[in-house]
Amino acid sequence: MELGSPVRAIRSTRVLRGSELQPAMVVIKDGKIHQILTDSNISGTEVLDVGDSVVMPGLVDSHVHVNEPGRTTWEGFWTATRAAAAGGVTTIVDMPLNSIPPTTTLENFQEKLREAAGKCFVDTAFWGGVIPGNERELQPMIRAGVAGFKCFMIHSGVDEFPQVTDSDLHTAMKQLQGTGTVLLFHAEREIQDATQDLRDPCQYSTFLQSRPDEMETEAIRIVTQLCLQYHVRCHIVHLSSARPLKLIQEARDAGAPITVETTHHYLSLRAEDVPAGATQFKCCPPIRSSANQEELWSALKAGDIDMVVSDHSPCTPDLKRLETGDFTEAWGGISSLQFGLPLFWTSASQRGFVLEDVVRLLSQKTAEMCRLDHIKSRLVPGFDADLVIWDPEKEFEIIEENIHHRNKLTPYLGMKLRGTVRGTVVRGKLVFWEGRFSPEPLGQHLLIHQRRNQAQL
Repeated sequence: MELGSPVRAIRSTRVLRGSELQPAMVVIKDGKIHQILTDSNISGTEVLDVGDSVVMPGLVDSHVHVNEPGRTTWEGFWTATRAAAAGGVTTIVDMPLNSIPPTTTLENFQEKLREAAGKCFVDTAFWGGVIPGNERELQPMIRAGVAGFKCFMIHSGVDEFPQVTDSDLHTAMKQLQGTGTVLLFHAEREIQDATQDLRDPCQYSTFLQSRPDEMETEAIRIVTQLCLQYHVRCHIVHLSSARPLKLIQEARDAGAPITVETTHHYLSLRAEDVPAGATQFKCCPPIRSSANQEELWSALKAGDIDMVVSDHSPCTPDLKRLETGDFTEAWGGISSLQFGLPLFWTSASQRGFVLEDVVRLLSQKTAEMCRLDHIKSRLVPGFDADLVIWDPEKEFEIIEENIHHRNKLTPYLGMKLRGTVRGTVVRGKLVFWEGRFSPEPLGQHLLIHQRRNQAQL
């Protein structure tokens, strides 16, 4: 079947329907799932027969830093969305930084849409940003279709996206009340006893001690209070510490509409294993201990963590300061967009998670959070025909030649994983198949028009 062409039907002995793998044929019409047939005979239609490869909903990665416009040497829509397609990700949601300009005004959002046009191999939605003084831009950006907003409670790493104060947050919350949108928080807060002058900056333990668990706990304490006060949907991005989970659960029990994500690197990498000077492992919040990691896995199993994302945050190799190995000076961010599915499955499958859990945590919950759950993340008639075709048992090694991100530096180089993606279908079109891409980008922009309380805007 030709890449880029519409797929009329896909046959497999293992189609994931709910919690069960069944022989079935997925029939596609006008980019939507039309029927799912248990009788695999259909006349007059070309069928893509994938044998015993698993067919299931494509992933929705709601935490991706594409960095275009402005920092296209770090990444860009063309390379990021190709990497997504190669990893079975059919929808990404682009973060409002580290692009220049950031997505903090309606004008800047429109500029980003222009820059992304004709470059996306998968469907792409967009987050806006909350920064000091931009409260009057928030509702216009909601009307224009942003999925929601993100803010930082600590320095973001880039000066054009400053952190918010408590006063800024109250102001923003008042603007967002009644809109149905969501505010995402980078939840770390400076604390007085955080050690600033520590030991050897090339030792990972030095960096880890500079970002203690308490920084996350104190920030999340504030978020839960705001969420309960204003009843605006709130979301904690990239939770690395398990300690604040009790605060989040207490807020939920009190009626707070709050959700939380963790990332593949917190579930796959451990502080004890980071070599000296290996700054490709640096991210903020930091990778923590193996004991903390097991607590995160337990929270996922219990439903206390809602979803898992990549937090794909690349940069150019020089910014990682590999020549000095100084963790305190290196850029904090990990590239992993292409490898989220096998990273998660390699560990999750050993902990009793099943494919239904993969879809729930990496697709359905992320789609729900950014209001795409009415068209994405489900293999049922009427939904977009966004599918990943993959072999969960097949192992592979991450090598530089097979990485489709613009910059190949990642802590996962050389890692052996379970779960090889064969193909990716976006709205019924084959965008990736066995190492090759559609000739042209076929993704669309997804503008999220709120389905509740629109009259209040």
